[in-house]
Amino acid sequence: MYHPTTPIPNTGSLSHSLFNQLRADILQGKLKPGEKLTEQRVCSEYVVSRTPVREAFQKLENDGLIETIPNRGAFVVGVTDRDIQDMYELRKAYEAIAVRWAIQRITDEEFQALQEAYEFMEFYTMKKDIEKMLNINMQFHQLIYNAAHNRMLLHTLTNFQIYTKQRRGNKTYADNYLEEVLSEHQEIFQAFVSKDEDAAAAAITKHLDNAKRRANF
Repeated sequence: MYHPTTPIPNTGSLSHSLFNQLRADILQGKLKPGEKLTEQRVCSEYVVSRTPVREAFQKLENDGLIETIPNRGAFVVGVTDRDIQDMYELRKAYEAIAVRWAIQRITDEEFQALQEAYEFMEFYTMKKDIEKMLNINMQFHQLIYNAAHNRMLLHTLTNFQIYTKQRRGNKTYADNYLEEVLSEHQEIFQAFVSKDEDAAAAAITKHLDNAKRRANF
């Protein structure tokens, strides 16, 4: 049985922080499908009170990650490799729409932020800093989602990105990983510079196909 070693950090809403931690533990397989989650157990192991646990359970159930069975309790459902494979395909389709809308709707300030994110990717590639590159990679995509100016698309793609990233967990990276990822983002960014929606959609599709390959899904 998985036992967290530190209390939940109080970053904003405690129930949201707990939800994020439980979701990560489920996606990474630390909490196994079929495993029972009781309020008492989560309170003890994650060092929280019952109210945020109940709120976190509700969010997890809404996301389909746990199931509450009457008179039995809450059980981990989790996600399968097939679920993640399907998510990559859905994400690819939605991101192709997102880059088109973002090119049409991006503000000067948003474009500047996207450019800065890309420049940070160049810097962290040069420094061979994979952890910071992964973080700025997520920010780069998030900036595109925001620039599309569609709340439903933003919510959907943000969740897809979290699920696919956390499902990978700890992994090894090929020697050319950073250079390959940077090259793919360069194509995406250059499409924004030239305002070429077709090139952007093609570049984001290529990038996500390669991301799926690199994640072994």
